Amino acid sequence: MSLRDALRIPASEVTDETIYRERRRLLAAFAGAPVLGLAGCAEAEPPPPPRPASSPAQVRAGFDTDEELTRYEDVTSYNNFYEFGTGKADPSRAAKTLRTSPWRVKVGGECAKPGTVALEDLLKGPAPEERTYRLRCVEGWSMVIPWLGVPLGEVLKRFEPTSKAKFVAFTTLADREQMPGIRYRSINWPYREGLRIDEAMHPLTLLATGLYGKPLPQQNGAPLRLVVPWKYGFKSIKSIVEIRFVERMPETAWHDLQPSEYGFFSNVNPQVDHPRWSQKTERRIAGSAGKLFADRIETRMFNGYADQVASMYAGMDLKKWF
Repeated sequence: MSLRDALRIPASEVTDETIYRERRRLLAAFAGAPVLGLAGCAEAEPPPPPRPASSPAQVRAGFDTDEELTRYEDVTSYNNFYEFGTGKADPSRAAKTLRTSPWRVKVGGECAKPGTVALEDLLKGPAPEERTYRLRCVEGWSMVIPWLGVPLGEVLKRFEPTSKAKFVAFTTLADREQMPGIRYRSINWPYREGLRIDEAMHPLTLLATGLYGKPLPQQNGAPLRLVVPWKYGFKSIKSIVEIRFVERMPETAWHDLQPSEYGFFSNVNPQVDHPRWSQKTERRIAGSAGKLFADRIETRMFNGYADQVASMYAGMDLKKWF
């Protein structure tokens, strides 16, 4: 049985979204606090050496939020997945052609145990966790999404990266038959992304397999996507088919297309504007009261996860390494 089949939940057993939301409110009330999680200019040289991540106690505080969740309907119908079209509604219409089982991921590069493994074997070991993260798009809109997945770092350790592994590069599936957007050269396919090794190993970084307690829909990056909550959403690469440990900073899809607008790090930073718009505020997807967007809110440094991740960038010029 494939992992997707194992995770598939009969419609009769899926918790209604309103009940899901109420469950979280009740748990928070009983606990007396927000609920903890359940066990989006070219760089000449790599940045300074990685610094250690924050302590587990600090990191754990970032696994949830008491902010209003974005509706499942909006999470699954308003998104970017250019392999299925450039419009926000295109993925929800076109991604039904994506076959997510069987699914295999190639892992290689600077590691002792490379290999191509089935998805269920890749995820074997760490228990799935529910984490509610803020998602901030570089375009200026944001969501709050309850994800299901496993810590990326726990998966990567099994391949025993060597001392040469300074970065981790990711690649998305690029199949013209399944993905109609591939037929148009909007970016240089396949879609590629990357993280510094300490970012990849950070406890907040998640390999997501689901959202709202359900398996990931195709339009949201099924069956496997990255979620890096302190970075702009395009860093959270979808439908991953390859992971490589590399010594030098890897080229990424949007940086390749427009290096002056999309830096490698792409940390959420209200003090560093996109060349064509301000990043000081954002529009939270509301999906209620007859309008898509709620009123603008201030953008927080590192998307509100500064306590957990700022130490990794101490001493760096975050305007240069944007």
